[in-house]
Amino acid sequence: MGHPRDQDLPHYTYEDYLQWEGRWELIHGIPHAMTPAPGITHQQISQSIAVVLDNALSECIECLALLPVDWKIDEDTVVQPDNLVICDKAEGAYLSKAPMLIFEVLSRSTASKDKNTKFKLYEREGVRHYVIVNPDEQLAKVYSLHEGKYIKVMDATDESCAFDLGKCQISFDFSKIWV
Repeated sequence: MGHPRDQDLPHYTYEDYLQWEGRWELIHGIPHAMTPAPGITHQQISQSIAVVLDNALSECIECLALLPVDWKIDEDTVVQPDNLVICDKAEGAYLSKAPMLIFEVLSRSTASKDKNTKFKLYEREGVRHYVIVNPDEQLAKVYSLHEGKYIKVMDATDESCAFDLGKCQISFDFSKIWV
């Protein structure tokens, strides 16, 4: 049972989220500010991930690499992964199906949320592969779903990792993302 005061806390929905200015995520009805904006190193690494993903997916007509876009999981949960791959047709203002692959680039303000809250959320929602990228350590922790639970596949620095996306398979070279 939650803390008695929890019922006094506001619970927000997707309709509320649409009214907010700036960048936010909504997880289980609780707003999370996406401020300050990601730093330059974070942005450079995220951009490098996007380029590597685009190149890796060049032969696949089904899958698409995206930068942050709303993924509406339910009425009180909307997240914006740093980098993601979808393998289904996406239409409208937001994604409604789980991406196949998500990369989150850690920053001081989001590290705990990315390692804990989003880890559990992505696992529960069936994101096949989750990669947590630590710019300070130049280390990426790669997780894949196995029987509904994430198992760590590797700690990558300059290795390549194969990702089975269902409709295609790609190799991701981690040596190309560090700045």
